[in-house]
Amino acid sequence: MSATAAAAFHSSLRMSSQQQPNIPLSAKPKTKTPLQDHPLYPQAHTHLSLQFKEKVLCLEVLGVDSGRALSQNPALQTASLNSINSIISFLHSKGIHQKDLGKILGMCPKILTSNIRTDLNPVFKFLSEDLSVPQHSFRRVINKCPRLLASSVRDQLKPALFYLQRLGFQDLGALAYQDSILLVSNVEKTLIPKLKYLEGLGFSRSEAVGMVLRCPGLFTYSVENNFKPKFEYFGEEMKGSLEELKEFPQYFSFSLEKRIKPRHIATLKSGVTVPLPAMLKSTDEEFMELIRQGGG
Repeated sequence: MSATAAAAFHSSLRMSSQQQPNIPLSAKPKTKTPLQDHPLYPQAHTHLSLQFKEKVLCLEVLGVDSGRALSQNPALQTASLNSINSIISFLHSKGIHQKDLGKILGMCPKILTSNIRTDLNPVFKFLSEDLSVPQHSFRRVINKCPRLLASSVRDQLKPALFYLQRLGFQDLGALAYQDSILLVSNVEKTLIPKLKYLEGLGFSRSEAVGMVLRCPGLFTYSVENNFKPKFEYFGEEMKGSLEELKEFPQYFSFSLEKRIKPRHIATLKSGVTVPLPAMLKSTDEEFMELIRQGGG
């Protein structure tokens, strides 16, 4: 949004609010979280201030749940419309489309009160200089992982990139366009513990690293809700070996209840042996054909 467009947008909001100053909030674009019940709602007033009404309307026009955004980012209560419009204009200048803003800002309302010079601009500089992302691809990367815009380059993005590169993640394109979630994952609290958990299962350090390089999603899975139940089923029910998991770490990416168990039970009933990758990666039709052919 250009400066002129931003001013026009702000003006239209002001005119709308001034024309109907006493319209109850229910007549405005409906919010998913009733602002009357919101902890930041001015308890001493029976009506929202004009500026606050404009701000709520601005967020809703953008496609953002204003109640949720205000709850997650209390600083929005005192942020000016001018500052919010400046953020929007800046994002537009970087190739972000208007239709993208609902998702991006709804997921990370902190962006709306960020400092363009010290918070947002460094992220785009990081994408360009550290990940070699051309400006015309900024939109693709941000839409993939909006949390990039809410992350500190110095404290989060660069340390994560450095750690991942030390492990062997050398494909910058993959990190930017496919696995950018890893860049916003805390090194000490998320990445290192996941790697150590794999080592604790019996894999060597190099084997564990090889697994995450082959399947980066391993860094995003919950130990309690993913790794543990699936590993227990694999060992106790499927009688599988560590070697199989080392060669096919994607096993952990499949649903235990919807894919792993049903497919395993089907092989048991048929009395055939199907290699782990074929058992899980095949379509239903392909899997049934494998069963009929005796496992292939």
